[in-house]
Amino acid sequence: MEARFRIGDAGRVLDLVHTGHMRTPGYVRGAVGEVIRVVGPMLNPEQLAYGHRGTPGRMLYRVRFWQRDLWADYTGAPGDTLEIELYEHWLAPGTAASERTT
Repeated sequence: MEARFRIGDAGRVLDLVHTGHMRTPGYVRGAVGEVIRVVGPMLNPEQLAYGHRGTPGRMLYRVRFWQRDLWADYTGAPGDTLEIELYEHWLAPGTAASERTT
């Protein structure tokens, strides 16, 4: 299994309608982050939660977000970040925050 994203790539978290168990918190959906680690293929926990085998595996990434991009009213330090592990099927190519226009 080959990773679709590389370290340094921007990824936008999809805002999917999904019922049941999911590993992607609502507060990152629609946000753009930077892939900082390719964890590798893992069993799909969204399937494992219902007694399925979790195969085929899904690529897992560690993604960093600027907290000010996640919460409009964030009052912490400007450089504060949040890191979260996300599965590839929740990510689409994105535009890096430093390249976005506001």
